[in-house]
Amino acid sequence: MSRLSNEELLARVKSLTRGEQEATALLVAHLADLDGRRLYLAEGFSSLFAYCVRVLHLSEHAAYNRIECARISRRFPAILDLLADGSVHLTAVRLLAPHLTAENHAGLLGQACHLGKREIEELVASVRPRPDVPSTVRKLPSLPSEDRLTAPLVAPLEVPSNTMTMATGIRSDLQSNRPPTRGASFTHGSNITPLAPDRYRVQFTADRESYNRLREARNLLKHEIPDGDVGLVLARALRDLVESLRRRKHAAVARPRATGNSKGNTRCIPAAVRRGVWARDGGACAFVSANGTRCGERGMVEYHHCEPFSVGGRATVDNIALRCRAHNAYEELRFIDRAGAGERQASMIREEPARYPSY
Repeated sequence: MSRLSNEELLARVKSLTRGEQEATALLVAHLADLDGRRLYLAEGFSSLFAYCVRVLHLSEHAAYNRIECARISRRFPAILDLLADGSVHLTAVRLLAPHLTAENHAGLLGQACHLGKREIEELVASVRPRPDVPSTVRKLPSLPSEDRLTAPLVAPLEVPSNTMTMATGIRSDLQSNRPPTRGASFTHGSNITPLAPDRYRVQFTADRESYNRLREARNLLKHEIPDGDVGLVLARALRDLVESLRRRKHAAVARPRATGNSKGNTRCIPAAVRRGVWARDGGACAFVSANGTRCGERGMVEYHHCEPFSVGGRATVDNIALRCRAHNAYEELRFIDRAGAGERQASMIREEPARYPSY
């Protein structure tokens, strides 16, 4: 593989992916027939699942996904074609399987094409909405000290005895923005599940300090939220936090000052420039590949000098663009390569990361 050019490696990966998708569809089709004939019984297994795990050496999760897809594909064979061309993946079919009918399967499968797991969950929630969950706050049991010596190194080992877990259904009309779909990510230890269109179940673990702040916020908001609903309190807190971060990150203020582009020799990016760049790039990485694919990442977004400051680039709307941290570093390396090895030290660009107060 080291002898492959970049273009050849990319083409090879795409070809292998297509082959894997076709092979997966063929395996699912054969598992469906094997299940229908119940051939696993003669092989000494009580279920197709046991056969897949013990004979085919699939993981439990992989076996479950393929068996569910195999069984639903017997009712709707079009699923196999969608799996073969990569339009849908196994997880999407498994999540949609309980909700597919003769009347809606074509439409649902069409909507599911090229969607990620989170988007599929939202699609399922739109088809089969679930009721809101009650807001609850409870204390987690502490881990016994004798178990700490033998417990595996997983998250529960690090949870203090005064940790609280909170579960709430947050009303989307109180959120300043709908949550992102493609590319969305959440930190470890949190759980977000769509319940219905624009309604989500949110569960996370909080320490004692956060719990005390929540109690104080509930008391301070009693005039506006008499029942102290945790979901409404958190929605209000998130709205205020996001507004504060918008002001700091891209100078989103109600009455901006009328200032122009920066003309001085400084790295400082004026507020007017940050506002203009953020609005133009939509708050997402604006890197576009040679084949026209835009990155669009919204996490760890930074302001990037298209013409580096070290060679005279100014902090203007035309010369500043949004880049995720990975593409900001990639653009830096590309410029260094273009500048040549003799000018590497002079052309190195290291912008100081933004510092935000902790909450």
